[in-house]
Amino acid sequence: MNLSVEVQDYILNDVIERFLRYVKVWTTSDDESSTKPSSSNQLELAKILVEELKELDLENIILDKFGYVYADLPPSMEFEKAQPIGLIAHLDTSNAVSGEDVKPIVHKNYQGGPIKLPNVEDLYITLEDAPELEEYIGLDIITSSGDTLLGADDKAGIAEIMTACKIWQKYPEFKHGPITICFTPDEEIGKGTDNINKSRLPEACYTLDGGKMGELEYECFDAWKATFKFIGLSVHPGHAKNKMINAIHIASRFFSNIPESESPEHTEEREGFFHLSDLKGNEEAATAKLLIRDHDSEKNKRRIDYIKSLKNTFEVLYPGLKIEIDLLHQYKNMLFYLEKDKHVIEIAKKAIEESGLEVDSPAIRGGTDGARLSEMGIPTPNIFGGGSLFHSRKEFIPTLGLLKATEVILNLAHLWSLEQKK
Repeated sequence: MNLSVEVQDYILNDVIERFLRYVKVWTTSDDESSTKPSSSNQLELAKILVEELKELDLENIILDKFGYVYADLPPSMEFEKAQPIGLIAHLDTSNAVSGEDVKPIVHKNYQGGPIKLPNVEDLYITLEDAPELEEYIGLDIITSSGDTLLGADDKAGIAEIMTACKIWQKYPEFKHGPITICFTPDEEIGKGTDNINKSRLPEACYTLDGGKMGELEYECFDAWKATFKFIGLSVHPGHAKNKMINAIHIASRFFSNIPESESPEHTEEREGFFHLSDLKGNEEAATAKLLIRDHDSEKNKRRIDYIKSLKNTFEVLYPGLKIEIDLLHQYKNMLFYLEKDKHVIEIAKKAIEESGLEVDSPAIRGGTDGARLSEMGIPTPNIFGGGSLFHSRKEFIPTLGLLKATEVILNLAHLWSLEQKK
């Protein structure tokens, strides 16, 4: 689909304006919370989107009690019987870095070299951080001011979907079949589909979530979370010999036995890892969270067997120590499900190619709502949002990425409009 200069300019102005507004809404999720959604701030953005969806003439708009936003876009007149599709993005941002009071900066006409983030001394985005910066010379690049993340993961996906809806409203020549929009809470803490209403979603969906321009992802980690409790015995340190069982000290020794070569900072591409994300406690008791990741489920099973063996060893080494491990299988590698329905992938590839980009399909070193949805029977590959260095104060996105992702959505909808319901 060829876009005129007028339409491209309209898309670019609209998607940038939306993105800059959305990132200023604080939506960090909270993995310690028991509420749904995990943070009430997510509802603030959800309410804004509901009002904007009304202005864009979508129908059946709902913000449910769990924080999910659903809306339906009626098809172009001649495509009522086309195969429906779903477009999904998540409301929350990672709690790895503050998402409060984001101050986005548009760096005009990037000319190469480090990008200074002004609110933190000596903080720069460099080519070492992101070699793809060399491809963005001459483009405008959006960053935070350095003391927060930017929130392109996944405010970019939301802005791109909303701008596509605006284009369908303003330019009826862009044809499409039935489309369902869904914005989910708590994706960053692995709960994005926990309370999703599957009956509101079509048989094929796409997430718009992360990834550099051209990326189409349909393979992700097999993901486990291990939660530990070390139960020791506190005794006055002056009288502790052969009596104290120092839970926090022993826990530290326990995790020092995890191979350093299998940590996130020493792995890439298809290499799996252990990731200690939390450790706290005292002499009496300590708790920890360990993420276990690999694209190969059998390799993860060996990692789990290793920590179980380590538990037994430590309980022998420290008589009286008790270690409890709670294992949660967070999501499976979605390739297992998507390779059974490659048509959904092939249409997305064509949509990306029609936008003038080369398709790149790396295995995701993480997960998306699509992994869980695919397991639930709704094939859901992930299309790029256009940004880089997510979950970081150095997160950034070229404005061209916002434009191209929106263009891909328009292409995708047109291609699916030609598919008739079975």
